[in-house]
Amino acid sequence: MILDVERFAAAGRPHWQALERLLDRLESGAAPRLTPDEVRAFHRLYERATADLGRLATYAAEPELRRHLEALVARAYGEVHATPESLRAWSPWRWFTVTFPQTFRRHRAAWRLSVLATLAGAVFGALALALDPQAKAVIMPFPHLLDDPAVRVAKEEAAARAPGTGDLTGFSTMLMTHNTRVSIATLALGATWGVGTLAVLSYNGVILGAVAADYLLAGQARFLAGWLLPHGAVEIPAILIAGQGGFVLAGAMLGRGDRRGLRTRLRAAAPDLATLIGGVALLLVWAGIVEAFLSQYHEPRLPYGVKIAFGVAELAALAWFLAAAGRRAAPAAEGRRS
Repeated sequence: MILDVERFAAAGRPHWQALERLLDRLESGAAPRLTPDEVRAFHRLYERATADLGRLATYAAEPELRRHLEALVARAYGEVHATPESLRAWSPWRWFTVTFPQTFRRHRAAWRLSVLATLAGAVFGALALALDPQAKAVIMPFPHLLDDPAVRVAKEEAAARAPGTGDLTGFSTMLMTHNTRVSIATLALGATWGVGTLAVLSYNGVILGAVAADYLLAGQARFLAGWLLPHGAVEIPAILIAGQGGFVLAGAMLGRGDRRGLRTRLRAAAPDLATLIGGVALLLVWAGIVEAFLSQYHEPRLPYGVKIAFGVAELAALAWFLAAAGRRAAPAAEGRRS
């Protein structure tokens, strides 16, 4: 029997609040997996809350406190006895719309490093070409990029007036295959402790920055935006996510602050790596279709304003998807980590 309810509540509240914080983490869209120590703490707090509820159930004078404890214990019970995610029927739609964005958000630091490496390369490439135009022959990997931008734009727009589309399906397939191979290599090079991933991202950035500077300095900004945005709004983030996966792999290789063995660290990182590269592959399928069937059409066949608007809408949708998708579904997907 509880003789002093206020003292009982004051003593128990810090433990209830600690349990509530762990539950909030488990039920949030960006919650990381619980550490072994946190799992033990969760179990201890759950047992204490259950015992406190049993003691309070005999005291009818505090219905609000009892309801609060009942709700807290029910939430904890749901987490403890939930069906493990690995035993659930796998749903491709749920995997892409819930697991993939949740995994992306779990590794924000690796994403920022991927973006930083690419931006550094882009700045270097732009400056190199602006200061030394002769460097184009060294930097540009594709022959069609060596032409004067104004000349290329004139050729593309003249070709847009001619009938025929060519083998767009074959071109689209080639783009998807090539970009997926590059992405897998970018992630796999994380096994070089991140050096290879850093080099690939930086080099891609150099090319991107040099191309952008070349066309901007030639006064072809509208063509550049209309050409790159429709597919680049998805393709470039996809490559960056592959780089993110490479740095996640590098983190598992290095094991900084993690006392587990290398094999254990790699085994723990494997599901997230598979999810990231799987999501990248799907994004690149879309980017390949858009590049073949939209990006290659220029004025007068397709106004640049329409292509730019399409690319901006894609980028906004992808940003929302990666930042917010799967948050409400977290209890069934990412939240059940205990």
